Amino acid sequence: MDRLDNTIRPYAWGSTTAIPRLLGIEPTGEPQAEMWMGAHPGAPSRTPRGTLAEVLDADPERELGPAAVARFGPRLPFLLKILAAGAPLSLQVHPNLAQAKEGYEEEERRGVPVDAPHRNYKDPNHKPELICALTEFDGLCGFRDPVETAGLLDGLGVASLKPYVDLLHAHPEDAALREVLTAVLSADREEMAHTVVEATAACTRLGGAYAPYADIAHHYPGDPGVIAAMLLNHVRLQPGEALFLGAGIPHAYLDGLGVEIMANSDNVLRCGLTPKHVDVPELLRIVRFEASDPGILRPEATPDGEEVYETPIDEFRLSRYVLPEGGAGHDLTRGTPQILLCTAGAVRTGEHELGPGQSVFVPAGETAEVSGSGTLFRATVIA
Repeated sequence: MDRLDNTIRPYAWGSTTAIPRLLGIEPTGEPQAEMWMGAHPGAPSRTPRGTLAEVLDADPERELGPAAVARFGPRLPFLLKILAAGAPLSLQVHPNLAQAKEGYEEEERRGVPVDAPHRNYKDPNHKPELICALTEFDGLCGFRDPVETAGLLDGLGVASLKPYVDLLHAHPEDAALREVLTAVLSADREEMAHTVVEATAACTRLGGAYAPYADIAHHYPGDPGVIAAMLLNHVRLQPGEALFLGAGIPHAYLDGLGVEIMANSDNVLRCGLTPKHVDVPELLRIVRFEASDPGILRPEATPDGEEVYETPIDEFRLSRYVLPEGGAGHDLTRGTPQILLCTAGAVRTGEHELGPGQSVFVPAGETAEVSGSGTLFRATVIA
């Protein structure tokens, strides 16, 4: 197995302290948003044998195993991250696999450069995600019941929001949500900015259920995404709890440190809280307009001590081991590729002693026995 040397991405929304605190290093003063573990071409992990992408390309059958290669091709189909949000990320949604393939092929036919700022589809893959909280973690996930949202908006006392309140009382629910989101994102920018300013002042004054939206508006003053965000469920995860974000579900991460795993894709359609391109017609085609419970996930324990976060997709499988002082070791040998990530304590696997934030890549079938005292996340595939 190979110890991984991983790139930290300095996105503007990143916390300046959370990842350094986990790694036990001094902050640089700059945002440190995500640490990537995998073979994504944008920042593949480095190993003593070269980048992980180079290692996999050299012998995919050996490294990934025949079952994973047959199922997903000669590539690692997931990207594992440590994510540290110090400010809200963009409000966004991801396509399903058929939509991603269709959108990618259509933009290829039109000759849209893959790095063009207005391009929606960077690849033909879907991007389901799972975020597991390491600290208290705030986010937005899925549409709230429209009638509840109508009450929330009405409570602000902002006259220009009254048409949206009326629409949210209409039936059917999917049409009401579609009409309101369309109206918010298509409104005159100057008029909407005035509405957002008034709504922000009211959110700040009222606090309570309005507090998360006041904070969002502080980071994105005048952005229509502030009103769009109020259509969504606010979720606060406790450490060890997780959210699965499937296709078509609008969401945003707001604050906190977590382990994130996703299918290896860059396809994001933005709804707001960003200076980047927002393609409203394409967004409306992808969003699932239905109210839903966010569905907080808690791991399901197996007899051997593995705690699994169950999801309905095969490109990734995330689990963890909480190893007590003096407890028995575990054999994690598996016929599919694995990344093992320590997030607390000290865990030994093979010849490697892992501390918080350190990780290894385990080729398919290679012996992987772990021991020590701490928390170890295990990322692999179902093949």
